[in-house]
Amino acid sequence: MGKLVLYGIDASPPVRACLLTLKALDLPFEYKQVNLLQGEHLSKEYLAKNPQHTVPTLEDDGHFIWDSHAIIAYLVRKYGKDDKLYPKDFLQRAVVDQRLHFESSVVFVGALRNITYPLLFLNETKIPQSKIDNVINVYKLLETFLQNHPYVAGDQLTIADFSLISTISSAVGILEIKESEYPKVSAWIKRMEKLPYYQEANAKGAEMLIGMFKSKNFTIVP
Repeated sequence: MGKLVLYGIDASPPVRACLLTLKALDLPFEYKQVNLLQGEHLSKEYLAKNPQHTVPTLEDDGHFIWDSHAIIAYLVRKYGKDDKLYPKDFLQRAVVDQRLHFESSVVFVGALRNITYPLLFLNETKIPQSKIDNVINVYKLLETFLQNHPYVAGDQLTIADFSLISTISSAVGILEIKESEYPKVSAWIKRMEKLPYYQEANAKGAEMLIGMFKSKNFTIVP
């Protein structure tokens, strides 16, 4: 096994998806913080690893992979003792893949980042209701996905859960999930919180990001 190094920051949902996967697989790894505010991701050294200058980036024995979805699938395929987290069965894997694409496009970019980037980096403090509606749509879809299963892609925990919980646990800092409205989502979150590595790998960073949101004193406007 080569040396694994994860480059990222705790507040980043995609980084936390990777941390959850690494912990679930019980893999030894080095975690290197990348200071985005000081531009470390734009340094010549970092760009040589990841020309897209994003976090997370995974280094495996001198090879570099970025994008959390690519990283977590790679980790399970290469280092998983079995295929439970990323099933080899074509249909089961297709469902996991769909949830991963849903997270990357509809949830992370379409709902969360669409709100948080202007909030954190452009100092905008007014969030249009139309953007909040995108978050509501995500919660409703996730409630549907969980209607007949305990996990987002079926009856067992997969990397799709890691990807989605990292973003959903951050989105609640913008719009709370009420158990009366989303009982299945609420139960799933509690289920994920019981994982022995959840606090260290996800909750700590999510709380950090939510604190950043709250410090902006944002308001929702029509």
